[in-house]
Amino acid sequence: MSPRQRRTGWAFVAVQIGLLVALLLVPAADDWPTPPWVQALASVLTLGGMIVVVVSAFRLGRALTATPLPNGAARLHTDGLHRWVRHPMYSGLLVLVVGVVLRSGNLVALVIGAITAVFFHRKAVWEEQRLHERFPEYAAYAAATPRFVPRARGGRAAR
Repeated sequence: MSPRQRRTGWAFVAVQIGLLVALLLVPAADDWPTPPWVQALASVLTLGGMIVVVVSAFRLGRALTATPLPNGAARLHTDGLHRWVRHPMYSGLLVLVVGVVLRSGNLVALVIGAITAVFFHRKAVWEEQRLHERFPEYAAYAAATPRFVPRARGGRAAR
């Protein structure tokens, strides 16, 4: 991996931290109603997203890196949560973001959330280029597995 790729990887990390911190610092507002059922849904999404992030991190083990660059311990994961989506950690973070935005009732949080979704898409695309370089079989995996949102698997029972 080149020094430029390392710098780009760390830039992604910095922007991600900035977006998530900004989202968490946005105060609650009254831009949309947040009745108890919305608050409950937001809590479920936030907690569910956190659980997916933690499970994904543990599953990656020593291959987990701060940057979107595969390290020496990396292998292509196609089982567990990776069976359903190529980036389960990003999926979990996006679900968490939706929960935080719903709870906030704040238009600013909605805008930050939308920017965060676009950001994770761009980060995933960049990361996938590195994964294609590292793992020749990544193309087939990517063709069969959605990036962030799982889809029904044509009649196969979930294992």
